[in-house]
Amino acid sequence: MTTTDPRSATGIHGIDFAHLYREHLAAASRLPKPASAWDARADGISRRSMQSRYAQEFIGRMDLSGCSTLLDVGCGPGTISLPLAARLGTIYGLDYSQGMLDALIANADLLGVDNVQPILRAWEDDWSDIPSCDIVVASRSTSVQDMAAALEKLNDKANKRVYLTHTVGGKFVSQEILEVIGRKRIAAPDYIYVVNILHAMGIHPRVDYIRNDANLDAGDFDDLLKRVSWSLGRLNENETARLRRWSERTGANPVRAPMQWAFISWDKQPD
Repeated sequence: MTTTDPRSATGIHGIDFAHLYREHLAAASRLPKPASAWDARADGISRRSMQSRYAQEFIGRMDLSGCSTLLDVGCGPGTISLPLAARLGTIYGLDYSQGMLDALIANADLLGVDNVQPILRAWEDDWSDIPSCDIVVASRSTSVQDMAAALEKLNDKANKRVYLTHTVGGKFVSQEILEVIGRKRIAAPDYIYVVNILHAMGIHPRVDYIRNDANLDAGDFDDLLKRVSWSLGRLNENETARLRRWSERTGANPVRAPMQWAFISWDKQPD
C-alpha cells in the first residue's frame, strides 16, 4: 500500500515554511547578536558604509513616487535612509543598538539632515506605537528568529511599499576558511524562505539580486581573526593556529567569497 504525503493534496500551500525556517535556523545554530555587539562596531561600520556600492544599488531599485515617510528597520548608521532624507519628509530609523542610533544621528548632523527620528526597538518588541510609513525598508537586517512575524510587521507598517534584502546562500564566511579551521557549519536560512513565507501571506514579491564585493579581504591576520570570529564565534587555539598557518602560507585573507543579497520588494495591498 502506498502512503500519500498529506501535503500533496494541497501542494505548496500545505508546507509551513515559517516552521521550516525556524527548524533550519536552529540547526544552523545562529543566534542573534546582542545589541552590545553592534554598539561596539557602530563607529567602524558607520565610516565605511555611507557611500557603498551596495547602498547605491539598493536605493536605485526603490520607487519613492508619492511617498513622504520612511521606516528603516535595522537602520544602523543610516546607510540606506540618510541618502534619501532630502527626498522625503520624515525618516524613522529603528534599531536595537543604541550605538547604531547614535551613529545615525551623528551622520545626520554631518549631512545637515534634521528630519530623522531614532527609535530604539528590536524585532521582537511591541511595535504598536511605531508610525506607519509610506515605505518600509529592512536592509541586511532580517536575520530574525521568527521570519513570519517579522514580515507581518514590515507589511503592517507599510502604507505603499516594502523593500528588504536577505542573504543568498546563507554564508558569511568562505567555505575555504571553514575547511581550513575544521568547522562544519550549516548555512543560515536564505532568501527563498522569505519568498515562500510571503507567498503564504498572499504576497507575491519581486526579486532581484545585489552582488556585494566590498570588504572581502582582511587587512592583516588580527583583522582576519576578528572578522571570522564575528561570524563563527570565538575560535579555539587549534582553529586559530590553523587559520594563522593558512594565512601565512597563502598570503591571502579573504573572509568570504563575493556574496549576493536578494532584493525583495512588494507593493502594499489594500486591506
